[in-house]
Amino acid sequence: MSKLNVKNGTPVGGEHLCRSCSNGQFTVGYRESDVMAICTNAHPSRLVPFSVYECTDYQDRNRPDWEQMQKLALCFGETRRKATPGFRESGFGRVPVIVEDGEDEDEDEAVRAR
Repeated sequence: MSKLNVKNGTPVGGEHLCRSCSNGQFTVGYRESDVMAICTNAHPSRLVPFSVYECTDYQDRNRPDWEQMQKLALCFGETRRKATPGFRESGFGRVPVIVEDGEDEDEDEAVRAR
């Protein structure tokens, strides 16, 4: 007997999508068939009598929200590094500027200000 493959068929045996949704309220009994799922995204909340495979309003409850992501974020631009000992006066910090005699005094002052 050969195995039959069906494309885009009905999935068999999957976990209810509402279990990991932040809008889903799940109540489970002792038996496997004692499951009640309520979608709180709609007003009024509605009972979902079947196992959900795909939902357009799905929001993963395991994904962090904006405030949690800001707390976890690393800030790189706000702190200054300390100078490495021994390299402070090594000549890498400034480049000497050569000024010709025919330039205006305003440009000379701008060069000195650097």
